Amino acid sequence: STYTCPLPLHLRLAPNKVKPHDFLAGEMLVLFEAAAGYALFKLSDKGALKNVDNLKKQFETPEAASKMVKLKAFKKFKDTTKALKAAAAICEGKLDKNLEKFLQKKGPKEGKGKLAVMDSKLGNLIKKKLGIQCLYNDSVIDLMRGIRQQMDSLLNLPAAEKMAFQLGLSHSLARFKLKFSPDKVDTMIIQAIALLDELDKELNTYAMRVREWYGWHFPEMVKVVTDNLMYAKSVKAMGVRTNAKNIDFSDILPEEVEKELKETAEISMGTEIAEEDIMNIQQLCIQVINLTEYRAQLFDYLKNRMNAIAPNLSHMVGELVGARLIAHAGSLISLAKSPASTVQILGAEKALFRALKTKHETPKYGLIYHASLVGQAAPKHKGKISRMLAAKTALATRTDALGDAEGVTVGLEGREKVEERLRQLEGGQLRQISGTGKSNVTQKKYAKPETAGQTYNPAADMTTTAAKKRPRDEEDEKEAATKKKKAKKEKGEKKKKVKKENGEKKKKKKKKKKKKKKKRKAIQH
Repeated sequence: STYTCPLPLHLRLAPNKVKPHDFLAGEMLVLFEAAAGYALFKLSDKGALKNVDNLKKQFETPEAASKMVKLKAFKKFKDTTKALKAAAAICEGKLDKNLEKFLQKKGPKEGKGKLAVMDSKLGNLIKKKLGIQCLYNDSVIDLMRGIRQQMDSLLNLPAAEKMAFQLGLSHSLARFKLKFSPDKVDTMIIQAIALLDELDKELNTYAMRVREWYGWHFPEMVKVVTDNLMYAKSVKAMGVRTNAKNIDFSDILPEEVEKELKETAEISMGTEIAEEDIMNIQQLCIQVINLTEYRAQLFDYLKNRMNAIAPNLSHMVGELVGARLIAHAGSLISLAKSPASTVQILGAEKALFRALKTKHETPKYGLIYHASLVGQAAPKHKGKISRMLAAKTALATRTDALGDAEGVTVGLEGREKVEERLRQLEGGQLRQISGTGKSNVTQKKYAKPETAGQTYNPAADMTTTAAKKRPRDEEDEKEAATKKKKAKKEKGEKKKKVKKENGEKKKKKKKKKKKKKKKRKAIQH
C-alpha cells in the first residue's frame, strides 16, 4: 500500500514534480535573502506546508515563529557593495559566489534534504551547480512572508543596523538598476559653468571699480600694472602711493614693473585721499583677490568633472566649450541626441533664425567657434573645420553618454583626423579624387624625350573649304529674317501708339490749365 496525501493542484503541477512523500524525506531547509545577509532556517514541522491557513497562524507571534522555524546559519554581508552584488545576481537570475560557498558549507547535502527557495530560476541554478533539490511554490512564498514578518526576532539583529542595511541596499540597488553614478551627474557641470561665467562678469566689474577708484590717487599705475590680480594685490600691499618706496613687491610683480611702479609713484599727479578711503579700496581689493582664487578653484573642479563625465567631449573641444555645449543643450543625453549640424550652430540660434527670415547665409558656427581647433584655422577654413569638428564631437558625446567604456576612446582618433584635415587645408596638399582617395598626388616634372624631335610635314596639312549651304538652312535663315522684321515693326507701332497717347494726355492737361487760368482771372475781375 502506498502513502496518499491530498495535495493541492499547484503542488501537483510544480516544475520539479514534488511527490507527497518528499515532504517527510530528510531535513527541510529554507533559504532567506535579507538585506543584512543570507539566512538558512530549519523547518521543524514539515507538514505545515500542506495547510496554508495554519501556516499563517504559526507566524502571528514571535514565539510561534521560533517554534516553527529555527536559524541554522547566517552569513552577514561585510559592506553594501557585496550586498548589492548579491541582490543584483538574484534579480538577474544568477548564482552569487558567496551564496554558492555558503550553501556548500551549511546547506543540505545531495539526496539528504531539500531547500525551499523563493525564486524558481535560483532553484534551478542551485540544482544544476550543487545538486541540491529545491522547492519553490505558493506555500514556500507564504512561508517566506511569515519569516519576513518575524525577521527581527528570528535573526536577532539590532534595529539600527538592520535599518542601515536596508537603506543602503535599497539606494545602491536603485542606482544600479538605473545605472546611476554620482560621478556622472551633468547638472554639476551646468551649475559650475554658469557660476564661472557669472564670476568672470563680477570680477571684471570689481577690477574696473578698483582701477577707477584708486586711479584718483595714483592714475599712472593703470598703465604700469595691467593685470587685474596684480593690481589688486599691489594696492592692498601699498595703500597710499608714498609707501611704494618702502614696500617689497617681489612676490607680486616682476622686477622691471616693480622698478617702474616705484619711479612713477614719486612723480604721480594724483590727488590726496583719506585713510578711510584707502581702507575701503583695500577691502574691495581683498574681494577681487578672493574671487580670483575661488575662480581658479572652480575651474579646476570643472575640469575634473568634465574629464570624469565627458572625457571624449573635453578632449575634442576642451573643458570650457564642452561644458557650455552641455549647459546649452540641457544635459549630456540631450546633446548626444542632437545631430552634428545642431552641435555646429548651437549657441547661434538668433543668427540662424534671422538669416532664415531675411534669406541670407546661415551661420557656420556657434559655441564651437571657441574651440582651439577652430581658432587655429585660417578665416576661410573655419567653416570647414567647424563642420568636421561638430561631426566628431557628436560621436564623442554619444560615446560619453551611452557608452560603457571609461576614459578617452573616440576623442583621440577624432581629434587626430580634424588636425590632419587642418594641416591638409593649410598646407594645400593635393589629393586624388578617385582611386585610393586619401593618398597624396605626386606631381612629376616634365622631362623631354631623348629621341630627336620630328620634322614638320606640310603634306599632312588639310585645307578647309567653305561648305555650301543646304536649301533647308537658307529657308531657316529667311524665316528668321522675316520674324525679326515683324518684331521691329510691332515695336515701332507700339512706340507710336504710346507717343500718341502721351500727346493726347499732354493736350488735355494744357486745356485744363487754360480753363483754370480763365476762372482765376474771372474771379479776380
